[in-house]
Amino acid sequence: MSELTGAKIYDYNIGAKIKELRRAKKLKLQDVANETGFSTALISQIENNNVSPPIATLSKIAHFFDVKIGHFFNETEEESPYEVLRSTERTVVPKVVSKDGTSQGYFYESLSVRKKNKQMDPFLLTLNEKVTNTDTYSHKGEEFIFILKGCAELLLDDQRIALNEGDSVYFDANLKHRLFSSGGDEVKVLAVVMR
Repeated sequence: MSELTGAKIYDYNIGAKIKELRRAKKLKLQDVANETGFSTALISQIENNNVSPPIATLSKIAHFFDVKIGHFFNETEEESPYEVLRSTERTVVPKVVSKDGTSQGYFYESLSVRKKNKQMDPFLLTLNEKVTNTDTYSHKGEEFIFILKGCAELLLDDQRIALNEGDSVYFDANLKHRLFSSGGDEVKVLAVVMR
């Protein structure tokens, strides 16, 4: 169990699901890299579960394969009109790295792993370290973030927005964006990604 979240540290086997999608379309790593803008090395590391992609990267890969981001977190084939996910059932996606292999300074947990065909994907982000890499990301869709605990900074296009506990932002995810812990202290964030 993670001391920070009470959730299990576990791998959803995201990489195997990406590899399966790629092979089903008879694509090479280079084909995916060319279309998504990520290096073949990064795609390979993700497919082999050596690293976990940031949510924005995963969203871009999902869009390329024409699946919803939730596809990578589904644990069951059953469809249900609702889902209850207990705090003890949440699992952490660790080792989140950027294109260049540097730490993103956060880990995340999917807050919906069984509901299929959903229109949004909710996540709990824990920003837990100060980072120097300020690369931004963009992807299709919209995002909503709500600061549950701590102070964060959001890079949104050319703006740097300070966010405190209780603040929220809703934005077009096509805008270049990145969320940081202001001082390297732990920040808890509810993030919802919509396609």
